[in-house]
Amino acid sequence: MLSRRHLLASTAATAAAFALPEFAFAGAANPTAAKLDGLMDTFFHESLRESPERATILGLDKGANADLKSMLSDESAAGIAAHKALNQSQLDRLKALDANALSGMDRVNYDTLVYVSDSRARVAAFDFGGSAFGPSPYPVSQLTGVYQEVPDFLDTKHRIENAADADAYLSRLEAFAVQLDNNTGRMRHDKAMNIQPPDFILDRTLEQMNATRTAADKSLLVTSIARRAKEKGLPDSYAASATKIYNDKIGPALDRQIAEAKTLRATATPDAGVWKIKDGEAYYAAALHFSTTTNMTPAQVHKMGIDQGKEISARIDGILKQLGMTKGTVGERIAALYKDPRQIYPNTDAGKAEAIAFCNQRLNQIKPKLPAVFNRVPPYTFEVRRVPVQTEAGAASAFSQQPSLDGSRPGIVYINLHDTAEWPRFTLSSVIFHEGLPGHQMEGGLALSNKSLPLIRKTIGFSGYAEGWALYAEQLADEIGMYDDDPVSRIGYLKFQLFRANRCIVDTGIHAMKWTREQAIQQFVDSEGEAPGFAAREVERYCVSPGQACSYKIGHTVWVNARERTKQALGAKYSIKDFHDAGLSIGRVPLDVLDGAINRYIATAKG
Repeated sequence: MLSRRHLLASTAATAAAFALPEFAFAGAANPTAAKLDGLMDTFFHESLRESPERATILGLDKGANADLKSMLSDESAAGIAAHKALNQSQLDRLKALDANALSGMDRVNYDTLVYVSDSRARVAAFDFGGSAFGPSPYPVSQLTGVYQEVPDFLDTKHRIENAADADAYLSRLEAFAVQLDNNTGRMRHDKAMNIQPPDFILDRTLEQMNATRTAADKSLLVTSIARRAKEKGLPDSYAASATKIYNDKIGPALDRQIAEAKTLRATATPDAGVWKIKDGEAYYAAALHFSTTTNMTPAQVHKMGIDQGKEISARIDGILKQLGMTKGTVGERIAALYKDPRQIYPNTDAGKAEAIAFCNQRLNQIKPKLPAVFNRVPPYTFEVRRVPVQTEAGAASAFSQQPSLDGSRPGIVYINLHDTAEWPRFTLSSVIFHEGLPGHQMEGGLALSNKSLPLIRKTIGFSGYAEGWALYAEQLADEIGMYDDDPVSRIGYLKFQLFRANRCIVDTGIHAMKWTREQAIQQFVDSEGEAPGFAAREVERYCVSPGQACSYKIGHTVWVNARERTKQALGAKYSIKDFHDAGLSIGRVPLDVLDGAINRYIATAKG
């Protein structure tokens, strides 16, 4: 779900500020390492050519890749086949190397890339679905499909500075219409395999599709270029051209996709999990492995969620009692906090703006505390925004989008304020620390500013590593005092720790134990007093992105265990700053690769 960056520092002072510890990069140069370096560069450019959107997000749609600014990804059957073939080719080229000849960071890079290609191949073996936060069994849903991705991408990522940029935007509008029809064809392909979303997912999808299918003058696709072309002094003809493309091509393509979704809805069932599809058990295993980077079974994940949930509930219970809240279950008492008018922002545009302002304030308040626990702080700017209104009904509750490679666009944390009652004030700090600093934006920003990482490693993500870090970052924020004067917000932090434990219970419950949507929602409501609407969107997310929700608590557990292992091994030599360097300087990796890197750091630091 994210991207990264590179090559921002040029002065000697900046280079010194971002120098990395020697222990992290101990690999000696050798012919095999040189071949790997060449492959990594080749793979990056191959993958960039496959995804023009990624080139734009990274700020690399210029120079030799300038043509990509006029293009979108190929969503056709041929394009999907080409993507699978390229992934297999990259895996074959990697395995032709002698892995035993690599050491240090070279071996980390090799193991990481092999893992990526292998886990992608495991998922690609199932000839259906698409991608949301990870592998998805459905090409079009409330979280998958170009209909809900491209409009915001064109509005916020496609820069318009001159006529050439505006022309490229129009070319992408033409390509969007083609993408829509390709997605619709994939829906039909999967339907022939008896694979289609549950009825409640299709209801949410149709709601969003209908919101996207407006009159041309109301469509973001048209208003975006009209506004920005005018700001740059470009002619009105761009708005007119965009209107024509929308009316002649995009609108009809959306209508065809809506019609197909309605056809699917007519025969859909409420069965929520992938157990219902052919080879569903094997698909869930592949998706769980892909997202968690572990080989834990659904039963093991389910039990871990239950065990950790009990521990966290006990901590919350203690704080609630200190605040004088003694009656009812933990879930009931948290639910009471959700109803406290002092915690609720008005569900108006003004109230939502106030909530976003509070989030940006918390982001700014933690920044001065970061040097106490980090040797390096990323050089980028970060901010919090509201999820676009047209997609908020089905969008995730919060998510992070990293800045452009050159730093010209800030890192953005999006909060879904569809209903402000779902985000009372005491819950907001923790999500900002998770999605922003010291969470995703910190970890991603350090990777992007790390000149020792090749570009391909900067732009590869692992949910277990990244989400585990972000959940650890919530804990770290508590440890450095961000809740010392706000115990109610500490409940919010622990409540979201409990929420991640429940994710393990619910995701495995849906996909391996045949839980219903209602049963899954009730788990959140009963255990942690979750707002039903919030819980419903989360459960619906897990239905279309199986396994990914488990990665948070599993990754968090690995990070915490690694820190405790380091403390015990190093004693007086332990430094939290150096521990963070050891885990973050290698970039995003599978969790077992992270553990190996920490073990090597411990051995080196011991002397």
